[in-house]
Amino acid sequence: MAAVARLRSVVLDCPEPRELARFYAAVGGGMPEEEDSEWVVLQIPAGPRLAFQRAPGYSPPDWPRADRDSQQFHLDFDAGGTWEEVDEAEQKVLALGARVLDREDYEKKDFRVYADPAGHPFCLCRIEQP
Repeated sequence: MAAVARLRSVVLDCPEPRELARFYAAVGGGMPEEEDSEWVVLQIPAGPRLAFQRAPGYSPPDWPRADRDSQQFHLDFDAGGTWEEVDEAEQKVLALGARVLDREDYEKKDFRVYADPAGHPFCLCRIEQP
């Protein structure tokens, strides 16, 4: 099927674009490029282009609950092929300002769920390498 357009960026609303861009640069790599204080772009090496946009009155998404709302979207990061690598990545994202959203049954899942400093959900995934 022919594409209508190419995906340019995943844009996250947030209260402080510079701070959130620095957080994701520390998680996924790259160097934030500030266009102005309202818009910052981060090209993740060999990954997506993330953009961070100041949103006055921003309120973070609620972690999904069956009785309320869905999470809308989230970012997945490959944290390695072993739980030791995921544990190490977890310590690093927590030190950067992330917080745990879901650890329920995490030993049965191949991922762990966190919120970034602005409250967006993201996952550290254990991806077994062939």
